[in-house]
Order: sequence, then C-alpha cells, then structure tokens
Amino acid sequence: MGCRERAAKNDLLRIVMIEDACAPDPRGTLPGRGAYVHPALVCLDQAVRRRAFPRALRVPGPLDTKALRRHVEQMTVAEQATP
Repeated sequence: MGCRERAAKNDLLRIVMIEDACAPDPRGTLPGRGAYVHPALVCLDQAVRRRAFPRALRVPGPLDTKALRRHVEQMTVAEQATP
C-alpha cells in the first residue's frame, strides 16, 4: 500500500481496523478486512500520507496509526539487533 511494490504475502504486515485505529496483525488471524504493507517506516509513512488505510479498509475518516507505528519501529529495532 505504501510503496505499491509487489511482495510475497509472508513478507508483508497485515493491518486490520480495531475501533478507530489501525492494528498490526503479524499472525494474520484477526477477523475483518485486512490491508498489507511492508514492515518498514518508509512504507508506513507513505501509506499514511496517501490516506491509504481508510480506503483499503473501507472506512470513512482518518484512522489512528500510533500503535502500528510503534509495532513497525520495534520490528525494525529487533531486526537490527539480530546478527
């Protein structure tokens, strides 16, 4: 969604809407419509700037992406710490 590049489903992070916020679904088991984005801050920022999440999840109005951003930041830190 963010960078619009194609990738394998297991390389992407599934996003679902819980109440009025975007929530990460790394296992892909949460109910509801999902949207996929690369687990990278650059991709996430592009999706937020383009307002892609409300369109993909088919909801009116903006969605809170703070929890999603924290999750992606933690994933990035964990990947950098792994040798």
